[in-house]
Amino acid sequence: MKKFLFVLVIGCFISCQKTKTVEQSLAAETLTDIAYGNDAAQKMDIYLPAGRSVDSTKLMMLVHGGGWNAGDKSDFTSYLTSLRLKFPHYAIANINYRLATTTNNHFPTQENDMKAAVDYLVHKSHDYGVSQKIVLVGASAGAHMALLQAYKYSSPKIKAVVDFFGPTDMADLYKFYSSGYVNQNAIQVLMGGTPSTNSVLYDQSSPFYYVTSQSSPTIIFHGNMDNVVPVAQSITLSNKLSSNGVANELIRYPNAGHELWSPAIMNEAIVKIESFLKANVQ
Repeated sequence: MKKFLFVLVIGCFISCQKTKTVEQSLAAETLTDIAYGNDAAQKMDIYLPAGRSVDSTKLMMLVHGGGWNAGDKSDFTSYLTSLRLKFPHYAIANINYRLATTTNNHFPTQENDMKAAVDYLVHKSHDYGVSQKIVLVGASAGAHMALLQAYKYSSPKIKAVVDFFGPTDMADLYKFYSSGYVNQNAIQVLMGGTPSTNSVLYDQSSPFYYVTSQSSPTIIFHGNMDNVVPVAQSITLSNKLSSNGVANELIRYPNAGHELWSPAIMNEAIVKIESFLKANVQ
């Protein structure tokens, strides 16, 4: 019996060492246009770091903006090098999703694609050699989708959200624009109606209404001069997160608008993201 136990322990030790060696020897990989659904738009690029591990390698998902009816994952291309340098132990997935048109892909198509992309990466985490610890990073409409995913769905639990000027209350955003303004018309197309005619969907698509004490830690960046998504939406979100005891940070830039932020601001933002994730994602 003692000999059997000795052999069993030694065998387990060798097996574990082999597993560890395999994980440590994994080379960096870049996988482009990986399908997470059947539609041509349901694609993602995946950047896997060398030496990754299913136990320790966290996953950062990037979600582009564009008003739900434009944009592409290539919008994040100029930031990928900085993100990969600052977060060398993270895998990064940069996703596309179906865009709304006057006739197709009305909301919640984009919400469903966000969920499908997250579920795909969770399902494939072992194959890719990464953990299921997910951080969502979104800009504008992409931030709206990231927040909605994190607050509305309990599984998988999103570890943190990085929100660049994302809408949080769709009815309030609609009313922010003057009647007939192009952005108001775009929201009406996206939602298949106005807040008066489709109030349920406007509420169901608003991250603000899903904040609870269990919501994911959130860091928010917003320009005070934003005339596309009012900074008041981020202030209200931050206040609600704080009142529910959720870790959050709101960073406002006095002279910044909705886009075309300077490299200096973006570099500062990446440093703040690093600090926030170190404190809140274990």
